[in-house]
Amino acid sequence: MANEEPEAGDISPGLLLADSKAYRRKRAEIIKASRKGDVGLLAKLATSEGGLLEDDIRKQVWPILQGYVRATHTLEHPPLSELPCHGDEDQVKLDVDRSFVYYPNYKTEKHLKDKRGELLDLIVSVLRRNPMLCYFQGYHDIAQVLLLVLDRKHAYQALEHISLFRIRDYMLPSLSPALTHLQLLPAIITSVDQKLGQHLSGTKPFFALAATLTLYAHDIEEYAHIARLYDFILAHEPVVSIYLFATIILSRKNELYDIPQDEPEMFHGVLSKLPRPLDLEALISNTVQIYQDHPPEKLPCGAWKSIPSCSVLKTLRNPGLQSTPDQARGYFQQQIRGLQREKMRKDAALLIRKHSFSIKLVGATVAVGILSYWMMRRDPDLAKHLWRYLGPLKTTLGL
Repeated sequence: MANEEPEAGDISPGLLLADSKAYRRKRAEIIKASRKGDVGLLAKLATSEGGLLEDDIRKQVWPILQGYVRATHTLEHPPLSELPCHGDEDQVKLDVDRSFVYYPNYKTEKHLKDKRGELLDLIVSVLRRNPMLCYFQGYHDIAQVLLLVLDRKHAYQALEHISLFRIRDYMLPSLSPALTHLQLLPAIITSVDQKLGQHLSGTKPFFALAATLTLYAHDIEEYAHIARLYDFILAHEPVVSIYLFATIILSRKNELYDIPQDEPEMFHGVLSKLPRPLDLEALISNTVQIYQDHPPEKLPCGAWKSIPSCSVLKTLRNPGLQSTPDQARGYFQQQIRGLQREKMRKDAALLIRKHSFSIKLVGATVAVGILSYWMMRRDPDLAKHLWRYLGPLKTTLGL
């Protein structure tokens, strides 16, 4: 990398050379599709070799792929100083102080400090204006990519949109929705390669959490690579990011077969880190093929049915359709209510287990009362024989 901040025009990895006819032809095709607002064609171009090629093109195309209108003027928002502080701002500051580690290499400490200040303002702006969102460590990695590619003026719109529509499940007060996403991984792998799926069956897919949570921004250390990968990710529905990790696992199957099946810690250690070097173009191509051959609706074991209807995986099936932040906030509230119901259900089950003896005792008392009443009505003399029936009843109830 050069010792400068990435500038508009920086090209992405791939076999297309900036001075080649293929590069110039693709660039012209992207610009033409962008002017027409042809979301389908732009998605194909963003997916094909080299992606969107340059940051100045990404500034135009990413908003179209995401389904929002890029602001041509400064958005009117209340000043940050007039908005209540978000509860996670202390953690945001700590994470921002560790940002811009791998890219870019700033020439001066002041330049780095200024850029970190911009990143902090960007994240705090989104959180204060959407106070229901819960910050997670690694969110700053996503924001960092958007700030570098889109610049300060346009990064806010992109980060808010991605937060509400693409990673909303990760910004709830519980990690359980994110973990539910990961349960799709075994289903995808088994669909493609049953033998590998069986080999990994004893390992929980938590190894994929960091990469999927941050849309891979935490794990990829090269600016050109992460910018190119975001071309692909933003061109497709959110579940494709899970398919991408499954593709990475499948690409490492020979390495994984060398690990004993009863060593989940070793699997976790290997799979929690992305392979180096990362052949992005091959991974992207294979991910698209696997997604087409094994769509979410056809995954085994009802994996797709386990995803709630208000999850981002189901509410953003067509990323190019324009949606409003208020729609996403409505889904967020549905998800909150779902989490509350799930917590109540778990609390009730725990309470029942904890007080099972008392519940059985109450049940026995009610049963005795009913039996006594019935016997008294049939024949008052039978009441004195009531205790004869209690022995078997107590045994049945485990009292």
